[in-house]
Amino acid sequence: MTTYDVINPSTEQRIRTVELADTEQTDAAVERAAAAGPGWRAMAPADRARLLRAFADQVDAHRDELARLEVHNAGHTIGNALWEVGNVVDVLEYFAAAPERLCGKQIPVAGGIDITFHEPLGVVGIIVPWNFPMPIAGWGMAPALAAGNTVVLKPAELTPLTALRLGELALEAGFPEGVLTVLPGAGTVVGRRLVTHPLVRKVCFTGSSRVGTEIMAAAAADLTRVTLELGGKSANIVFADADVERAAAAAPGAVFDNAGQDCCARSRILVQRNVFDRFMELLEPAVKAFRVGQPTNTESQMGPLISAAQLDRVRGFVDAADVELAFRGTAPDGPGFWYPPTVVQPTSTTDPVWHEEVFGPVVAVLPFDDEADAIAMANDTAYGLSGSIWTENIGRALRVTRAVEAGNLAVNSNSSVRHSTPFGGFKGSGIGRELGPDALDAFTEVKNVFIATDH
Repeated sequence: MTTYDVINPSTEQRIRTVELADTEQTDAAVERAAAAGPGWRAMAPADRARLLRAFADQVDAHRDELARLEVHNAGHTIGNALWEVGNVVDVLEYFAAAPERLCGKQIPVAGGIDITFHEPLGVVGIIVPWNFPMPIAGWGMAPALAAGNTVVLKPAELTPLTALRLGELALEAGFPEGVLTVLPGAGTVVGRRLVTHPLVRKVCFTGSSRVGTEIMAAAAADLTRVTLELGGKSANIVFADADVERAAAAAPGAVFDNAGQDCCARSRILVQRNVFDRFMELLEPAVKAFRVGQPTNTESQMGPLISAAQLDRVRGFVDAADVELAFRGTAPDGPGFWYPPTVVQPTSTTDPVWHEEVFGPVVAVLPFDDEADAIAMANDTAYGLSGSIWTENIGRALRVTRAVEAGNLAVNSNSSVRHSTPFGGFKGSGIGRELGPDALDAFTEVKNVFIATDH
């Protein structure tokens, strides 16, 4: 396959046909990135920072254009798409400060001076998923570029359009050729070659845990470093002493945003047994009021799923014989990969809808008895990406957040992502951290230099 027809998931119509790179073109892109590396690395930190700010300015100036592309390509609501462009701007601006602040240390030693440097790795391959094409591209490329690496970025086959435009905007901002290359292609071709190419010294991948393990195994041959942000099955834990009304009102947005196609989706709700019935009474009208519609409509809170295959996958979880449908919202009829917001009550914690990542607008709800029960249920999963704890007891909040095995937790909130704080998972949800001050560590090597002074 040398081309791919990009489909609008809300109309099922072709938007554009995109040329897909082959292995030889991937090799050429990596070689150009490697050739551009010495110049980019040697550029004065202030000049590299200036180019990152200019890139951010270009993205900001094309905010409406990029948002419209994402609405049509990924089915994101216009409100979400505008936020996503803004997130790219924020991330570029945040890491534009890094080149002039990438400081080493002076370590006290005998007989001389010891200093450390943070050196760039070289070529970084970034493999971006289809669920959040713009933000996740930014999360990888901004710190990699700030640290002095060059980047070859592969967007998902389903959603390449905003990444291609971002690559053009980088050049318009003044980036040298080869510093940032956007290369559409199949994961089995371009993605695989980025992982195995000896000149690629780091791979960032966001996607399924299955593919993540394959990438890690392939990367081992050359000791290629990896950052993996993988699946999630996050718990939304509501204790009896919480503001139950607020927790129920916030729950739909925590799982149905982006049609549930979010690794951080709170797709398991755990409610303390003595407030379970009250919570469900409050949740039902909140779910039924969640507005699913054309993503171009500013009133829409949720658009379609990304593809027919994803729609079939989601249906399969809900149509299972052992799942009780509690209630659901509505979705448009006609063309498009639509699925209504859906709440189910599994018969046990071993049911697939409770245990596996659905990646759609489906949430499973079960009661728990006490704090220990909630923690055990929350941790009974291969994943550990995100989650929420709702309680008015600060001691309980601290105990539970320390006990839940997840990388990003919120108390009395469902907010997982800030560009200025680290993001990543425990267990099967990945390796490494993106965003925040810790991100640069993943794109540099620490070099130690000792200078003798005793002669």
